Amino acid sequence: MGAGLLESVYLACLGLELELVGISSRRQVVLPVRYKGLAVPLGFRADMIVAEVKAVPTILPVHGAQLLTYLRLSGLGIGLQMNLHAPRLKDGLKRLVL
Repeated sequence: MGAGLLESVYLACLGLELELVGISSRRQVVLPVRYKGLAVPLGFRADMIVAEVKAVPTILPVHGAQLLTYLRLSGLGIGLQMNLHAPRLKDGLKRLVL
């Protein structure tokens, strides 16, 4: 698709590509916040459970912190951060582990 599009476009295309190769994913997944065992009436949305998709010039520490928060809230232990703004996809990949 090239650089310069909105994250939502890349996310939709990635979801379709994953479906085409038989990998299931969920988009815009609500991750509830719990406090002292109670659900807090707000939460976060992960772009996709499979990958956190970004289209920014540079991945910042806050992006990694956001993904680690999503991993913690979801109970998942490994996340793949993808920056689709990078000239080569492999340059925009980062694996994060809780």
